[in-house]
Amino acid sequence: MAVLRLRSLGDCVLTTPALDILKRARPDLHVGVAVEERFAEIFAGNPDIDEILPASIGAVRRFSPALCLNLHGGTRSAWMTALSGARWRAGFGHFRNSFIYNVRIPRAQEILGEERVVHTAEHLASAMFWLGAPRVEVGRAKLIAPARQPRTRAYAVIHAVAATPAKTWRADGFLTVAGALRESGVEPVFIGSGSEQLSIFNEFRVVQGASLGEIKTLMSGASLFVGNDSGPAHIAAAFGVPVVVIFSSSDSAVWAPWRTSSAVLVRPEPAQVLDAVSRLRVPA
Repeated sequence: MAVLRLRSLGDCVLTTPALDILKRARPDLHVGVAVEERFAEIFAGNPDIDEILPASIGAVRRFSPALCLNLHGGTRSAWMTALSGARWRAGFGHFRNSFIYNVRIPRAQEILGEERVVHTAEHLASAMFWLGAPRVEVGRAKLIAPARQPRTRAYAVIHAVAATPAKTWRADGFLTVAGALRESGVEPVFIGSGSEQLSIFNEFRVVQGASLGEIKTLMSGASLFVGNDSGPAHIAAAFGVPVVVIFSSSDSAVWAPWRTSSAVLVRPEPAQVLDAVSRLRVPA
């Protein structure tokens, strides 16, 4: 069985509960996940995945799946599904190019039997229920860290950047929160990609350009995560780290931290963030 989950970071993380449900229901299945190379480390070491496939038609065809399940939904993944060689081609019926699928999965609300807003983890898991997996609780995301981070002192991972300016909280707010954390004995650690501007945070420890494997290891030992609505927040939640996530335009009901202690704030003041940290029982 091939599962297409080409990108992005949070989506990849939140696909892992569905894969857990699939593998528990059908441990006999040989499961391959097609994903872009830059996100492949999210799935590395996951016992529910037998092969990590390049995000290409050729790689999926060589895998020779009987069923190709598109959980991505874009045009590229639709054509990968169409040309996969699989007898069964599955995708949500509301996806674009749905004519490609001979197994059309209904809306998650129909599968789950309720009309509330559905979290992304539930949405993806509902596909497994429709395909025949027993209905179970959708568990926490499953990530495997290459090595456990040694705990010499408590630290908080702070992700102060995001994909767009609209999703990025003010830098001075993050600096205020970081200062209060340091005063309380919790070391702030700012993270970001190699291309992001983090020099404003240089009075604190900065981890820039680390691989996803290194970020998983760092996150696995953290006492707290504070950041914008973005992929690292979901990595933190997967390790059960208390999360304070700052939203702006995204729907928090769909993208909130999954299955961990968390506080969701919309365009807060620094005092509100620190109050949320206190309510999560992390000293600040």
